[in-house]
Parts: sequence; structure tokens; C-alpha cells
Amino acid sequence: MILWGPPGIGKTTLAYVVSKATNKRFVELSAITAGVKEVRAVIDGARRAVGGYGKETVLFLDEIHRFSKAQQDSLLPAVENRWVTLIAATTENPYFSVISPLLSRSLLLTLEPLTDEDLKGLLARALTDERGSAGRDPAGGRRGPPPEGRGRRRPPRPDRPGGRRRRGDRQGEAEITLQTVEETVDRAAVKYDRDGDQHYDVASALIKSIRGSDVDAALHYLARMIEAGRTRASSRGA
Repeated sequence: MILWGPPGIGKTTLAYVVSKATNKRFVELSAITAGVKEVRAVIDGARRAVGGYGKETVLFLDEIHRFSKAQQDSLLPAVENRWVTLIAATTENPYFSVISPLLSRSLLLTLEPLTDEDLKGLLARALTDERGSAGRDPAGGRRGPPPEGRGRRRPPRPDRPGGRRRRGDRQGEAEITLQTVEETVDRAAVKYDRDGDQHYDVASALIKSIRGSDVDAALHYLARMIEAGRTRASSRGA
């Protein structure tokens, strides 16, 4: 399985849930720090585990697009022989960054950002579920009162472009107010990559805005590139 979606959308969590639901070992590797040697060690361990005591392994490989073609090739025998259940995650288009033999053997799932309604439902559960504000802390008191009027009605947007719910932990406050929510989510993470689809989409939008003499749009896309770290022109794009 290959999970494709923006950072923080729940790819790692989903892989962990799969391993728990299927009662399998869960091993996590990052393509940023791991190489062929580490992958082979995990595969060898998985073969021993299934042969020794019948325990299958879920291998979660994060940022698979950072692996070279040769490194991705090293995964094929384990996938073909079902020595591991591979769940790979990527923030880049897998059709451009993952080798075809691996794609053809995988289920590709595109994860979409949470909507306003999703986030409203999440907030409502946090306020009413025993695991959230409805539960009690060790001292016997409530963990925290629900937010006041507008703070509860307004959908929290942890990341306007990304729609994720990772941020927002404020401890020790007597009341969750609208100001609390706004201060927690006051900075949006900019969706942008330097060499992938988003780079070319934003660069194209910038060029079209300049050609169309749309000053506001041009400033928006330029600021988006600068904020994300693009400080000079690339030979491959704008």
C-alpha cells in the first residue's frame, strides 16, 4: 500500500492502525535516514519472525520518494514473496517518484485534507468523549470546560492549506476561548515543495499572474515561494 498525502494528514497513524488491527509486528523506517542495509535487516527479521513464531510484519517506509531506484528495487523481493506487508508514505506524486514495479504491486490511496465539517466533528468528540474533556483528571476534576460560544462554533483550522488536526495542545487554561483557538492556529503551513508538483503549480501560477498584470496574485504566489524557502530561481522552473 502506498499512502499519498500532505504532511501531518495521518499516514503514519494509519499504518500503525493497520498493524494493530491485523495483529502484526510494526517496524518503521524513514527513507531519509535508512538505506538498503537497514531495509534488508528488517526483511531478514520479518522472515525470522514469521518462520519462528508465525508473526507477520508491517514495514512502514516513510518518505519513500527519497529512495533511489536501486533502493526501491531492494523492496521488491520482500513484497513479491509477502515477507512483509509494505505500507509506504509519500508527500510527492508516486507516479513520478515510485518505480513502476512497486506501484503495480501496491494499492495507492490518496489522503485528502480534513474539511471544516470533519474538524467540527473532531472538536465535538473531544468535548463530549470520556477520553477528552468529558473525562476526569487524577485530581477528580474535569479536564477542561468546552470552549465558549464562538470558539466552539467556529471550525478550528490547524492548517488552512493542509486541513490537519495535529496542532492545538494548550494546557492549564481555565477556559477554551475563541482567542485560544485563533492563537493556536495562527500560522498556516505553506503547501510547497521545491522540485515536485507544487513547485511547478505555484511557479506556473506566479508566471500567469505576472502576465495577466494581477499584482495581488503575483505577490501571493511570490510570497508563498519565499516563505517556503525558495530564494532563487531554479534551472528547472521559475
